[in-house]
Amino acid sequence: MTTPWAEFELSRFPEDPRDRLRAWDASDAYLLRHLAEEGVPLTGTVVVLGDRWGALATALAEHRPTQITDSFLSQEATRANLARAGVEPGAVRLLTTQDPPPERVDVLLVRVPKSLALLEDQLLRLAPAVHADTVVVGTGMVKEIHTSTLRLFERILGPTRTSLARQKARLVFCAPDPELRRPANPWPYSYALPDGVGAVSGHTVVNHAGVFCADRLDIGTRFFLRHLPAGPGAGRVVDLGCGNGVVGTAVALADPEAEVLFVDESFQAVASAEATYKANGVPGHAEFRVGDGLAGVAPDSVDLVLNNPPFHSHQATTDATAWRMFTGAKRALRPGGELWVIGNRHLGYHVTLKRLFGNSRLVASDPKFVVLKAVKRG
Repeated sequence: MTTPWAEFELSRFPEDPRDRLRAWDASDAYLLRHLAEEGVPLTGTVVVLGDRWGALATALAEHRPTQITDSFLSQEATRANLARAGVEPGAVRLLTTQDPPPERVDVLLVRVPKSLALLEDQLLRLAPAVHADTVVVGTGMVKEIHTSTLRLFERILGPTRTSLARQKARLVFCAPDPELRRPANPWPYSYALPDGVGAVSGHTVVNHAGVFCADRLDIGTRFFLRHLPAGPGAGRVVDLGCGNGVVGTAVALADPEAEVLFVDESFQAVASAEATYKANGVPGHAEFRVGDGLAGVAPDSVDLVLNNPPFHSHQATTDATAWRMFTGAKRALRPGGELWVIGNRHLGYHVTLKRLFGNSRLVASDPKFVVLKAVKRG
């Protein structure tokens, strides 16, 4: 990435030489050009919110910014990109969306996230630290910045306007108004599950902002809950890509002896899963981990993996995430252990599972979804 100050070699995480997706886009470059051309003073506490792969934090490292992200993968990419650029350890403060934000913010740079709810939550958390002289600039691709995005900035921080588009990217300028009466933060959000979804019927789900289907149970998960493995003796179970944790919680409610590991790369998701589990008073044994799939889980140590893999990863449509989840599951499962997957019929996961495990069985299907099972052979 070429900036007004230097060139940086950036990569996503985990690094894959076959991956042709860049670790930055035109909106990152537009923001950095604006800061340089307008001579924006990057003094005091500089906060970078929603930096996708650390491009902004790396380019601005000499100003010792604070990066706030919901993504474990983005945070690891930032660490790697900072090290590659020769930035001294500790020059950039790395926070998650669940950490307390800085008490004062003098420059707020926002890479507009896909989730409007996450933007709302984070702006409300940061608003008390913003003052009248805070420089607030957002950036995103034109397709990511909507009227609702601008209204959110105006409702929480102050008067907002946009720039002209450049290379399909746009900037958002906001003038903070300390006298503005801000709404209360509605996150996290809770609701009761409907009947007919197995062991979790009527139980509570807790969702932090940005978690998939935060205000209702999506139809894919609903279908999965109706066809989970039944009965006791599940052993050590992983809810892989756990989201709000409703699938793992269902297993724990049905089998109090099960040991459930909830894993997701989203800090918001894992916080939601833990809150959902605790809200239902489950008497079982649970662990909550933010990470890159099953990396760090010992080989041959898991009896059952339950997975609803995403096919969108940081705005890119790809099956790479599902493949990494499936390969990680195969490594972590004991011989005879099972991977249960739900997905849209058109994704063809049965082909992928047969290729990887040597077997794949259809457990259930409807016009849109399939539930598949693959067994790790000894």
